[in-house]
Amino acid sequence: MATQLRANETIARVFNAAASLFVDETYAVVTMDRVAVKAGVTKGALYHHFSSKEALYEAILLKDLAEKGDLFRAAAGEKGTARERLRRLTSAYFKLPQAKRECITLVRRDAHVFEPATRARLVRAYQAALPELIQSILTDGMAHDELAPADARLLSWDFVALVEVSLSPHAGRVFPGPVAKVDHVLQLFFDGAAVASSIPTGP
Repeated sequence: MATQLRANETIARVFNAAASLFVDETYAVVTMDRVAVKAGVTKGALYHHFSSKEALYEAILLKDLAEKGDLFRAAAGEKGTARERLRRLTSAYFKLPQAKRECITLVRRDAHVFEPATRARLVRAYQAALPELIQSILTDGMAHDELAPADARLLSWDFVALVEVSLSPHAGRVFPGPVAKVDHVLQLFFDGAAVASSIPTGP
C-alpha cells in the first residue's frame, strides 16, 4: 500500500511538471531530463513509469481529456435548452485553472508530431471530450427547433473556435471576467454580430 501510494505521488508530480512544460513550450524542446528536474524525481524513477517522452505525453493528455470529458458532461447534463447547456459547459471550462484550460489545446497543436496510432488515440479522446459533446447538444437543439437545421459537427467546431478566441490575451483585456466571456461566446454563436433591426427578413 505504501509503495503504491509513493508511486501515485511520483506520477502526480511528473504529470504536473510535464504538463506545465508542454503547455509553456513545444513538445520538441521539452526533454525527459527537464521533466525529472522539475518534478523532483530521478531519471530512473521517471523512466520506470514512462518509457519515453511520447508515452508520458500521451498519458498526460489521455488523463486530462478523460477528466475534462467527465466534467463537461456533468456540467452540460441533459436538461435545459441548447443555450443553457452550452452555458454550463463553457462556464465549467472557464472556471478551470489556466494551465488546465490550455492543456486541452495541446492535442491540435502537437498531434502532428506523433506516429499515426498515437495521433489517432489523442484525436479520438479530444473529440469525445469536447466536440462530440457539443455536437450532441446542438443536434438536440435542432430537434427541438431551437436552432436552424445545419451540420452539427461543423457547428461544434465553430463553437470551439469562439471559445478559444475568447481565451486570447486581447479578449482578457476586453472582458472583465469569465462570465462576460461566456456571455460573448453565446451571444455571438446564437444571435450573431449584426444589429437585430439590420438583419434581412426576406428577399
